[in-house]
Amino acid sequence: MTIRKDEEYRLQQTLARLLQQGSIDRREFLTRSLVAGLGLAGVGTAAKNGIGSARAQDRPLTPTFYQWIEDLHPGIPKVNEKFPGLNYQIAPVEGFGIERFVAEAKKKESTWDVYVGQTPFVEMSAMKAADVIEPWDDYIPKEVIDDMIPSIREENTIDGKLYGWPFFLDVIGNSWHSGVTTKAGLKDEAPMTWDDHLANAKKIVESQAAPFGATFDSHGWRSLAPFTHSMSSNVYTSEGLFDFTSDAAVEALKLMKSIMGVSHPDILLEGASDGGVNGTPDEVAFAAERVGYFSKYFNAPLRMASNWDDPKQLRMGPLPKFANGEGSTVFWTTGCALFKYGKNKEKAAEYIKALTYDAQIWQDSIAGTSAAHPGQLPPYKSIYAGWEANKPDWMLDFVPLVRGQLDKAKAITNHIFGLQQFVIGKPIWETYLKGEEADPKAALKKVVDAVQAEIARGKQ
Repeated sequence: MTIRKDEEYRLQQTLARLLQQGSIDRREFLTRSLVAGLGLAGVGTAAKNGIGSARAQDRPLTPTFYQWIEDLHPGIPKVNEKFPGLNYQIAPVEGFGIERFVAEAKKKESTWDVYVGQTPFVEMSAMKAADVIEPWDDYIPKEVIDDMIPSIREENTIDGKLYGWPFFLDVIGNSWHSGVTTKAGLKDEAPMTWDDHLANAKKIVESQAAPFGATFDSHGWRSLAPFTHSMSSNVYTSEGLFDFTSDAAVEALKLMKSIMGVSHPDILLEGASDGGVNGTPDEVAFAAERVGYFSKYFNAPLRMASNWDDPKQLRMGPLPKFANGEGSTVFWTTGCALFKYGKNKEKAAEYIKALTYDAQIWQDSIAGTSAAHPGQLPPYKSIYAGWEANKPDWMLDFVPLVRGQLDKAKAITNHIFGLQQFVIGKPIWETYLKGEEADPKAALKKVVDAVQAEIARGKQ
């Protein structure tokens, strides 16, 4: 009797979830609930008659998207229209949180089939370790794998398996307001070294061409890591963690403090949205035309410049480098994760292929729409080859710039603490930036100790 009651309870829970998702209507919910009262034999009989068993968890393809992706890419609904019955949803995530996904996986279930919003170094290793996702290898067409730019394919691979299907490419670079730099008497060209960058920023302030000379995003994966890569990208330990005490990282932290001397006073504050990682002070300053130079992934200045009186005054170039530095930077892709306990996996692959190859999405991203101008680029060799062979009339000059920077850039190494190491470290290295700690290397050594302590705590 207990077994039967437990089975009926689980069945009712499944029916309630399907109703909440909109996968069944109230009439079918009531019908299935009545059938459930007949016991397991009754459910089996009903399934043969076409009503279907809720225990089979039959449902339409159910993707879930990080909210910002929908906000910046209004062409997604057009792709969705090609998949009748699609149960499109917004993901319950903020600030890259994956708690809901992990909680469901522990119960060996998933409300969704595929998550569009995964960034490899951010949460991919953690999702794999928590048994939330599985590789795409058994579902993704071979021609799609072969079409991926090699460095992007490598970024999305763990232990030889593709755990991420890439979608949007972002590269950290530099940009400037040409109206401000011209007013300051500077050449309208990209500063190639950090010394040039700082000298120009100081001239902007001294000439009063703008209140501030330069800015950056204070989150470590958007500033400390790419600034470090501009000197050397060989800054990862054998276990895959960022080497905070490397000479390159120390110089990058010192650079951040130097830039702060010509930047807005709130540069270290958290952002106003998405758990503090978006709507950051650097974006606000650049959008308000109060700063000359802006170091961040290229889609940020494109979006911020849309607020200017004359967006055509935006200029973009490579990230500066240290004298005799490597001249690298950081790239990442935002892509798609396949839930291990999801359904419709073959259909999910069909959907993600259609989504990531959609020509209108890429045109909108590059040329911009009334909704947004994200400037994010595709991960596929064939798309760039097609544009090169037959350049579209909407193509903009920043595309070859960003694509060219990818060849110099390096992804942050995948690790379960790939993102968290920077979250843990930020308040610690900021003691140096705020003048509370005089020695940058001492501050960064404390970061290493804190990260290792957190890793050890997780193993207990």
